[in-house]
Amino acid sequence: MAQTKEQRILEFVKQNATEGDPQSVLDHIDKYCSQKEWAMNVGDEKGLILDNVLKEANPTTALEMGTYCGYSAIRIARLLKPGGRLLTMEMEPKNAAVAKEMIKFAGVQDKVEILEGTTEVIIPSLKTKYGVEHADFVFIDHFGKHYTSDTKLLEFSIAFLK
Repeated sequence: MAQTKEQRILEFVKQNATEGDPQSVLDHIDKYCSQKEWAMNVGDEKGLILDNVLKEANPTTALEMGTYCGYSAIRIARLLKPGGRLLTMEMEPKNAAVAKEMIKFAGVQDKVEILEGTTEVIIPSLKTKYGVEHADFVFIDHFGKHYTSDTKLLEFSIAFLK
């Protein structure tokens, strides 16, 4: 069976990056995507903007919509304060599996929980199923057509950005 692009990215990272070093993993994902195959990742330039916003917010609980290969989840998790956590939502099981391995390889698995399923199902259960009372930081990075509806759903489900 042929590997998916996402599996090829993971394989490249495992062969070339330093295990347990989130920055090395991010650098090698960026390298793969710039030299071999383009992939829908935040990337290093926009990633610096994300880093700055995250440092300013200094969240305890962060949410992400759209995990893909785990790039932004790793980027966020590496900057979370001790005790901080990221819950990241991914509707595609194959991507969630790749992201889980990538996050573990980066060494940030203790700060990240991947929630598999659609945002329409996960968001209303954040409080009851995952114990999320509020979110200090929300990164929306999935399908543009869902940004507004998912933001409204979040407003009704939990308190956020306090």
